[in-house]
Amino acid sequence: MELWIPLRLSLSVSVAGLIVALLVGVPLAAALALGRWRGRDLVEVLLTAPMVLPPTVLGYYLLVAFGRDGAPGRLYEALFGTPLVFTPAGCVLAATVAALPFVVKSTRAALEEVDHGLLAAAATLGAGPWRRAVTILLPLARRGSAAGAMLGFARALGDFGVTLMVAGSIPGLTRTAPLAIYDALLAGQDALAGGLAALLAAVGIAVLLLVNRAVPPARGRRTVT
Repeated sequence: MELWIPLRLSLSVSVAGLIVALLVGVPLAAALALGRWRGRDLVEVLLTAPMVLPPTVLGYYLLVAFGRDGAPGRLYEALFGTPLVFTPAGCVLAATVAALPFVVKSTRAALEEVDHGLLAAAATLGAGPWRRAVTILLPLARRGSAAGAMLGFARALGDFGVTLMVAGSIPGLTRTAPLAIYDALLAGQDALAGGLAALLAAVGIAVLLLVNRAVPPARGRRTVT
């Protein structure tokens, strides 16, 4: 039972974080791929930053922003009547931040590979921007977007540093599987740590296999004559 509680929490917050990352990341990826607007490069850098910043640095900024002294944190508490940090919602925030760069980068790359001649042809036939996006753009980019989503899920599932900073390691509440592995090792519970590590490794390998199936290796481009 002790083995499954943190794993179940990790899976639930990773799924929730991925959903939020998709809702935010796909429109952002479309804006980056299709638009030319001021501040575009800065937004791209900020979205990519979680991939390179040390977890403690990223966690510190999130803790400052979403704590009770930060404007986003005060807004969240006013809306939901409870603080965000050191709660399961803090775990979801950490998972969202972990998954978002993968969703944005993969979706943007997939959108940029779509033949825009198809969009132009649809426009000449009377299809509006929304219809072109829903019926042509997003379906053609779905495999790349799905690969980014799976990688984002795996990254969120394995997050340690940001989750610890933003949500803590409260047993049964915010102690996710990576945190439980660390705590088990400190407590000398090697069997528990080994079991959780094996389960997380299995999930990670399964995700990589799914990504390889979703995005097969590039082959030579065929020329139609």
